[in-house]
Amino acid sequence: MSGERIAVIGAGPMGLGVAYQLVQQGSIPVIFESDDRVGGMTATFDFGALDIERYYHFHCISDSAFLDMLHELYLENKMRWVETSMGYYYQGKLQPWGNPLALLRFSGLSMVAKFRYGLHAFLSTKRTDWKPLDHIEATGWIKRWAGSEAYNVLWSKLFEYKFYEYTQELSAAWIWSRIRRIGRSRSNLFQEQLGYLEGGSSTLLQSMQSFIERGGGEFLLSSTVERVKITDGSVEGVYTGGKFHPFKKVVSTIPLPYIPAIIPDLPAYLLQAFSSVKNIAVVCVIAKLKKQVTSNFWLNVNDPAMDIPGMVEYTNLRPLGDQHIVYVPFYMPGEHQKYQDNDKIFLDKVARYIKAINPAITDEDFVQMHVSRYRFAQPVCGPGYLNTLPPVHLPVNGLWVADTSYYYPEDRGISEGIGYGRGLAKKVAQ
Repeated sequence: MSGERIAVIGAGPMGLGVAYQLVQQGSIPVIFESDDRVGGMTATFDFGALDIERYYHFHCISDSAFLDMLHELYLENKMRWVETSMGYYYQGKLQPWGNPLALLRFSGLSMVAKFRYGLHAFLSTKRTDWKPLDHIEATGWIKRWAGSEAYNVLWSKLFEYKFYEYTQELSAAWIWSRIRRIGRSRSNLFQEQLGYLEGGSSTLLQSMQSFIERGGGEFLLSSTVERVKITDGSVEGVYTGGKFHPFKKVVSTIPLPYIPAIIPDLPAYLLQAFSSVKNIAVVCVIAKLKKQVTSNFWLNVNDPAMDIPGMVEYTNLRPLGDQHIVYVPFYMPGEHQKYQDNDKIFLDKVARYIKAINPAITDEDFVQMHVSRYRFAQPVCGPGYLNTLPPVHLPVNGLWVADTSYYYPEDRGISEGIGYGRGLAKKVAQ
């Protein structure tokens, strides 16, 4: 209905995608965001006079929804594609990674293990149908195809230092989608190609926000939705800051574990389903240095003295003059004791790890460091994951609920968020 006001909870990529599409359809979205800025995990902050994302992001040539959005907002000229490289820190040394030649030269694997690993990765990039992998557990799938040796050397720490006790509760379809996305972002068999926006994610976020506002949409920042009011099976509106805002339609895009608190009037089975969704938290350290740490964008890490799956040297993708930016994410279940550690513990670890990887780095090379935390950063997508989630359109008139869980088997990402949000908005309009 033209001019219909619709509440959107959350201004991350999905929420922005919903609001953008609603404007295109003639509706008026009102976006409620608890943060003081839009973007969610893509939001930027002032890092010593540098506007940069709290959490690293990059783009692949297969990110169609993201690229479509750039086209519609006339931002295509802001897109830059870069030939990047990967590395692997293993057995105390830095090794090239990410192409067949690097695999052949990798120190620490037998030739049989290298062949099985390479074949598995190649076939994964060629696979198009994920359904046969949906009900298969991921670590067993990798061991069966790549072998235990390759799993133990190349995969085990990536699983264990991200998912901890949930390591054996992941779907092979979800892991496959990650392998395929990176594998398909290549200019050729030997060269990885990734992209970034000039100005970073804020270039897109600001443009989407401006489009939505020009179309009549409204952003209420620093406005946490405390409750969605339901009467006789229909949405009535939302409460924020003790104030009631009437709406006949509400779309929530915030993490599913928040839903029982803000929509307590849902049936008990739905409250239980939302409460049961498992999530991984992240503590992300960003370091600004005077020197380059490595020449790689992504560095996988398998070292008994380092409790991380890897680190991202962002400026090896997006150059920022003489500033060198490194992201070091510590993933863990939010219930894990480590998530309660103070920031200094993580800062000290990162300084120690970076100096171990590159002994030429000294304390004087660290210009600034920052810690960001996000409690619900990554849903734990087990076998048959979508079957465990409630339908997006809940059995309440005018109420839709989704988060990054519904991208499955795709991983959370800017393109996935925008694409899913726009598709959801079309359903809301119907």
